[in-house]
Amino acid sequence: MPSRPHRPLAAGAAVLALAGSVTACGTPAADAQAKEITVYSADGLKSEQGDGFYDKVFKDFEKQTGIKVNYVESGSGAAVQRLARERANTKADVLVTLPPFIQQADDKGLLDIYRPHGSEQVAAADKDPGGKWVSIVNNYFCFIYNRKELPQPPATWQDLADHRFAGKLQYSTPGVAGDGTAVLIKALHDFGGQGPAMDFLKKLQANNVGPSSSTGQLAPKTDKGELLIANGDVQMNYANMKSMPHQGIFFPAPKPGARPTTFALPYAAGLVKDAPHAANARKFLDYLISKPVQQQVSAVGGGFTSRKDVKATDPNAAALAKIMNGVDVFEPDWNDIDKNLDTYINAWKTATGS
Repeated sequence: MPSRPHRPLAAGAAVLALAGSVTACGTPAADAQAKEITVYSADGLKSEQGDGFYDKVFKDFEKQTGIKVNYVESGSGAAVQRLARERANTKADVLVTLPPFIQQADDKGLLDIYRPHGSEQVAAADKDPGGKWVSIVNNYFCFIYNRKELPQPPATWQDLADHRFAGKLQYSTPGVAGDGTAVLIKALHDFGGQGPAMDFLKKLQANNVGPSSSTGQLAPKTDKGELLIANGDVQMNYANMKSMPHQGIFFPAPKPGARPTTFALPYAAGLVKDAPHAANARKFLDYLISKPVQQQVSAVGGGFTSRKDVKATDPNAAALAKIMNGVDVFEPDWNDIDKNLDTYINAWKTATGS
């Protein structure tokens, strides 16, 4: 297992998924005494088959506390944008999203201070020193390929630009999808800066199918062979391999002969400022970080526990360790990315004509 980097981000379309009783517009009436909470979250932890990490967590939490979870799923950036629009009439209680969008939410004043019970067991690298957010599931950025059509995955970024992938490669949109933004972050690192990264992404655009606000929607397309290459993250793609067995996970290297690289993309959770059900939200955050729930992260969710004192030994944990073997994990400069994200996104739009 690679060491964790120093600061901890799959993102999806603005798809609404619900657990519990909600209004027609997807959010409940703000009754502070109601036994409910609303969670705005990036996708990847809830399964269409009903057997994902969130599916079990929500059900067990309601059983233990009587508190229903209203779940609203969207892209990582879209969740923060929605919170900002609703600032005068806050509807969400908990935000779960990915770097750099969790930092963006903090910058916008959308998060309140709360350190869940047990978060002292989360590495300092995986939580906000100011107490605004904490990782609930650790994760890594990846690419996926169709194992049926491709005996071996592309080894390098340069291989992705091969003409055989024309119209068969797609990555989700930077600035909208968390994993799409991660494509940009990895390119900036691997190519050594904005100029060479944009030069390559401009070249890669010849193969790119086009924008996608949902990373999650690319996995079934890759499994079916409609795409041969897409972006994703280890937790989401490993978890859905049960229903999409033709997916393979890989990490393109910066250049021939170099080791493959990735970086951490944890699901980070925070208490929403002026949350209508703040007391219930605190209980939910405590529950997410609790040791029994964290022991289920790999076994049920296909992800990596965020607690240092949980050592997973289930088959999924062993398989995940094997996937990460030999992969160099770098640490993005999150302060730089948080500060200059708009600049990088605009440079990407210019380079790709998006």
